[in-house]
Amino acid sequence: MAEPDHISTTDARAGSTPRMTRFILGWGLALVVIAFALIILLFVRR
Repeated sequence: MAEPDHISTTDARAGSTPRMTRFILGWGLALVVIAFALIILLFVRR
């Protein structure tokens, strides 16, 4: 049985992954957590 061809990670992804993606995902997650915390605090006070 022949060994499969190996391709680079960038070629397998069909492009590069910039570091900005990680920052955007991190900030988005943090903002969602803050938003839910504010919503919970507003409903608990009533």
